[in-house]
Amino acid sequence: MTVGQRVAQKRKELGLSQEALGDRLGVSRQSIYKWESGSALPEIEKLIALSKLFGVSVGWLLGVEEDAAPAPEASSELTETQLKMVEEIVDRYIAALPKPKPRRRWPWVIAAAVLALAVFNLFEELDVLRMQQESIHNNISLVERTVDKQINGISDRVEEILKSQNNLTADYGTEVASTDLPGNMVTFSFRAIPKTFSEGMTAWLEVESSGAKFTYGPYEPQAQTFAGEVAVALTDDISLYIVFESGGKRETQLLDTYSGMYSKTLPSVDLQDHRLMYAEAPGGVLTLSDFYITVRRDDSSPAITELKVGLFKNRKLLAWGTPCEQPSNFQGFEGREFYRLPDMTVTLTGEDQLEVAALVTDEYGRQTVVSDAPPYVLDEEDQNLTWSDTFDTDSDPAHWQFD
Repeated sequence: MTVGQRVAQKRKELGLSQEALGDRLGVSRQSIYKWESGSALPEIEKLIALSKLFGVSVGWLLGVEEDAAPAPEASSELTETQLKMVEEIVDRYIAALPKPKPRRRWPWVIAAAVLALAVFNLFEELDVLRMQQESIHNNISLVERTVDKQINGISDRVEEILKSQNNLTADYGTEVASTDLPGNMVTFSFRAIPKTFSEGMTAWLEVESSGAKFTYGPYEPQAQTFAGEVAVALTDDISLYIVFESGGKRETQLLDTYSGMYSKTLPSVDLQDHRLMYAEAPGGVLTLSDFYITVRRDDSSPAITELKVGLFKNRKLLAWGTPCEQPSNFQGFEGREFYRLPDMTVTLTGEDQLEVAALVTDEYGRQTVVSDAPPYVLDEEDQNLTWSDTFDTDSDPAHWQFD
């Protein structure tokens, strides 16, 4: 088992969520996630805190001890094992010295002093090496940030120059004038001043939304400025183009692109499952009992009118969870709702993906799927579940099966 797997195992034995464990240690839920997924290791003081909280030794957490015996209480006295190690080092040192005169204890004193000095010097050298490593790492990071900033600055400048050379407009602007969520519409206002204006020139606004194109106009100039408003369906991918027509010739320029507008208006929830990470699945068979999912709702508008939480295999529903009271063995879950899944067995292969997801319906009848963690996959070698290396978020209910 890795360090992360051991942390996850003990956390679940205590009935703690990643968020609750983070609160106990004074770190974020993301830090716990990184530890358990193996993308980061806890710092020394956090390892010590974990060993005390879980009642295990630091050595067991690091995988150098197989016995998960409770960590010894802090003491100024050496353990029996440590005493034997010191005695062995001292014995070897004395064996290499000339035979002492009878009844003199100076070699023992010298040996102890030399040993203490060696240990002290060793720790000082390790501290120096650690500080040098941190300094090198910080310098490398500083160089990387400086180079990235310079490259980005050059790229932005080149892009500005190219846009300026190819622009049909001397000035333009677009903005969201209003949003109609019940009607799922958004209204944009725009203005555009052509770089070269001629008498009789007219303009159209072309809107591309989710692959479909719509044309509005023509618009007549007011003091050589074309302006107006258009209402279009609210989607996640909207681009606005100005089309100038003069002397039978039409030229088009992109004004602005709006991404994720529809998704940003949907309600959101935070999901947490409490059993799947590193759950064992011998022979590819996962057995689930007393399986709970917790949910925290986003109180922002629009309101949630229906919330269904379930377990999905390859985005096909296995079972919905039933709302329930907080179990007595769960602590530190204020503000969260509990859902219990029915007991079940799930057969998995290395190609399958298991996900906890919620189907959310808002007050306007719009639906979205929330799955805010990577899917679980079967580690066929260890016969347990772990997070997938890829996380392709898909909130479109049309891409999920609910029956």
